[in-house]
Amino acid sequence: MSKHFLPFFMVLLSVGAFAQSADTFTNPVIRRDMADPCVIRIQDTYYATGTSSEWAPFYPVYTSQDLVNWQQTGHIFNEKPAWTSNSFWAPELYYHKGRVYCYYTARRKQDGVTCIGVASSPSPTQAFTDHGPIVEFGSEAIDAFVYDDNGQLYITWKAYGLDKRPIEILGSRLSDNGLRLEGEPFSLLTDVEDIGMEGQYHFKHGDYYYLVYSAHSCCGPGSDYDVYVARSRSFRGPYEKYAGNPILHGGKGEYQSCGHGTAVSTPDDRMFYLCHAYMKGEGFYAGRQSILQEMIVTDDGWVQFKTGSTAVSEQPLPFAGAKQEPVADFIDEFDQEKLNVAWSWNYPYSDIQASVKEGFLWLAGRAHEGNSYGTALCLSPQKARYAYQTQVINRNASFKGLTMYGDDANLIAWGVVGDKLVLKAIKDREETILYESACPSERIFLKIGIDKGCLLTFFFSKDGKQWSTATEGSLDSTYTVRWDRVARPGLLHIGECEEPAGFSQFRLEY
Repeated sequence: MSKHFLPFFMVLLSVGAFAQSADTFTNPVIRRDMADPCVIRIQDTYYATGTSSEWAPFYPVYTSQDLVNWQQTGHIFNEKPAWTSNSFWAPELYYHKGRVYCYYTARRKQDGVTCIGVASSPSPTQAFTDHGPIVEFGSEAIDAFVYDDNGQLYITWKAYGLDKRPIEILGSRLSDNGLRLEGEPFSLLTDVEDIGMEGQYHFKHGDYYYLVYSAHSCCGPGSDYDVYVARSRSFRGPYEKYAGNPILHGGKGEYQSCGHGTAVSTPDDRMFYLCHAYMKGEGFYAGRQSILQEMIVTDDGWVQFKTGSTAVSEQPLPFAGAKQEPVADFIDEFDQEKLNVAWSWNYPYSDIQASVKEGFLWLAGRAHEGNSYGTALCLSPQKARYAYQTQVINRNASFKGLTMYGDDANLIAWGVVGDKLVLKAIKDREETILYESACPSERIFLKIGIDKGCLLTFFFSKDGKQWSTATEGSLDSTYTVRWDRVARPGLLHIGECEEPAGFSQFRLEY
């Protein structure tokens, strides 16, 4: 039997498609579940990264020449820094004296306190060297940003758990090598309104220093995140909050919520703000995706967005002559020497063992204590309607197949165990068998179709051409969404490392 697949027999329409003029683009620009994006420019290339949360590798890195079309090149870290345990949030890139620094949030292994670490590299696309935690302050320190005020470096962050004080944006002088704090921390902005301020970005224009920040609920189905601004004639403050806040929000248009980003200047000094947003409706299940909007300073000295305070998907192209490329299908024939950089896995729950040999992927993993549901190798969906398929090439006692994966306690598994096809739903570690039958072929093709982001249908085939449906109707996977991230489609192995899952190819088509 050939290991190659024929195209899907069904055509899946994209979400929110509409006519787009030649001088506009459509947000999101980075279509993956990657919250808290940051962006910098080095010469004529733009670089972005963002939160990876409980997925490894850590902090995906993207490059672009036009701010609209982005290509993933790798990650800040392939392995966890030694001092960390989990919760890899809100990285911030900073270019200083020919070297790139990444200030990032993670939980400290020894006590679970959230701290800010720093790593550096000659380039955003090369390996980073970790320098350990730099901000260890209170019970939580997150969301770093670095600013150069006339030659003096400062780092700011969100702090809470400080002797029952409200949330604050704190700052400190930073050493010229970017690796240590100098002097005592000081307060720039206090959350007296109790709106949850975070994700700050600083810039200066004219006589004012501007502090752009986010407020309200960042995550999940109830997210109402939005963007605020304050200004001061001194970097250290005091800051005046804008009476017209918020300056960017969802709720009324195509987006449910938006926030936590940074801006980058083009060579002609225009500012473009890259932040994350949840789309409304079924688009929610693609997660917090990166949107781009031009930011301006008005004649009265405040900050606005060129297309208004309500986030909208269609925006003017940043550069004349650019053209937004369509969303591409993902096809992995496992014909490279290592895994494609788009793959991610559930590092808190198992150690992954993945090898690519002679056009096949062999997947296994040793579960951490308390985890019974194996190793998932996943992708971030770019739309709400798609289908993905694979061919399982071996038989043994382990589970081998496809998954929609929230975490080790909440997932859907469609695959082969021994000589049986098995579909099961795991919710809060409770397992329900939804389908079971004899596997009709030694090598079996499996497919899952996704509608509305969360409705799953299941198929199998002996030849990858003629498909049979495993169950009637669709299965709702809403329960697999986690508080800060959506579920991801991918491959799954459950069992002993000595009995890996073998796959010939993976296709995800929109």
